[in-house]
Amino acid sequence: MSAAEGPLVVGVDSSTQSTKALVVDASTGRVVASGQAPHSVSSGAGRETDPRQWWDALCEALRQCGDAAHEAAAVSVGGQQHGLVTLDGQGEPVRPALLWNDVRSAPQARRLTEELGGAKFWADRTGSVPAASFTVTKWAWLAEHEPEAVRATKAVRLPHDYLTERLTGQGTTDRGDVSGTGWWASGTESYDEEILGHVGLDPALLPRVVRPGEVAGTVRDGHDLPFSRGTLVAPGTGDNAAAALGLGVRPGVPVMSLGTSGTVYAVSRHRPADPSGTVAGFADARGDWLPLACTLNCTLAVDRVAALLGLDREAVEPGTAVTLLPYLDGERTPNLPNASGLLHGLRHDTTAGQLLQAAYDGAVHSLLGALDLVLDEDANRSDPLLLIGGGARGAAWQQTVRRLSGRPVQVPEARELVALGAAAQAAGLLTGEDPAAVARRWDTAAGPVLDAVERDEETLARIAGVLSDAAPLLERPTDTH
Repeated sequence: MSAAEGPLVVGVDSSTQSTKALVVDASTGRVVASGQAPHSVSSGAGRETDPRQWWDALCEALRQCGDAAHEAAAVSVGGQQHGLVTLDGQGEPVRPALLWNDVRSAPQARRLTEELGGAKFWADRTGSVPAASFTVTKWAWLAEHEPEAVRATKAVRLPHDYLTERLTGQGTTDRGDVSGTGWWASGTESYDEEILGHVGLDPALLPRVVRPGEVAGTVRDGHDLPFSRGTLVAPGTGDNAAAALGLGVRPGVPVMSLGTSGTVYAVSRHRPADPSGTVAGFADARGDWLPLACTLNCTLAVDRVAALLGLDREAVEPGTAVTLLPYLDGERTPNLPNASGLLHGLRHDTTAGQLLQAAYDGAVHSLLGALDLVLDEDANRSDPLLLIGGGARGAAWQQTVRRLSGRPVQVPEARELVALGAAAQAAGLLTGEDPAAVARRWDTAAGPVLDAVERDEETLARIAGVLSDAAPLLERPTDTH
């Protein structure tokens, strides 16, 4: 490892499938070391992971970073949103964490919305209408199905909170991640006692919400991590807020993230409240807002279709009149938690490559339908769409987004934007800077801009028509066994 020009910081991305750690030079943004380790997700009726796997993966990822991690002056953790972590009095998991893409709590989401004033109440109070991904609905599901687990729970955390607490010994969270729980009032930026009382959750079980720029704690003694005692720990945040920090995005710039889930979001100065439930009114990690729409089915669903067809994921063919809605895990946008995939318009001359292209089209259509809703009215609709996530470098994804959006597309060259955003947050502790300004100084959003092409209105209209006609069928519960 060559000598760093400034102090070193560590940024962590604890995602659904793995944990990544980057050691970054706080002055230049240069990544001087990195590591990654996987964790497993249950494939039964729900989506669960033992939180201790995240810690073990963090330890392994940091071990791969070698001596560089020992020199870090600050660390921050970005993590998957919404997950419900229940801990006992010794800080051990009561049961595996319920992950964001576990949709078993869809009935509880509907019931909570109805019981507490309807969608407008929730949007006005928390910024979002509860969906099956939200933590509050998972807690309601747990209370109904596993009351003994609820009785044993002495602390409730989000995934990034769990890792931060194991680093510092203190229970903390941040406004970006807590805004996705459904029990944080975005207008007052405090826990909502009425909602917590309704779902039977004692606020004493919840972590302290650390302000942007505040130190969450320092690395404690008694673990095997390579950090020095007293290393500063930043508040951390949810993965989307961390990626927004990692890009240094300014208000009004649209971002589309193509990963296991797909998201579209933009930083806004205005507190969002969408009673339709399409846009989640998240806070960002800086003090602004991050209106966001999320789909459950993105790269993983399209890759599954490619595997079923025996094709490489890039083997798309044009000219299809087929519509494929790849709702393999139910769907959040549109809100169809019980849906399964749907294929319409199959003909004798339809090719496998055209079917694969239709899967891409269906996945991107869901995201673009929400894009205008997350942008402020005065946002420039001709600005390049920042394309990030695991799918962003795939030619088929790039071309599909260009064709269906009609916008120029910019693909940042920087990888691991969640971990970079966490690193920028850690660097901000040391320098006193806004973390987004740190990321802009690092020039993380730099990358090629692909010119706009004419928008494919015909395909957009066809998919919208099929979705409208098939909505009653898609809303029926399906047997998952």
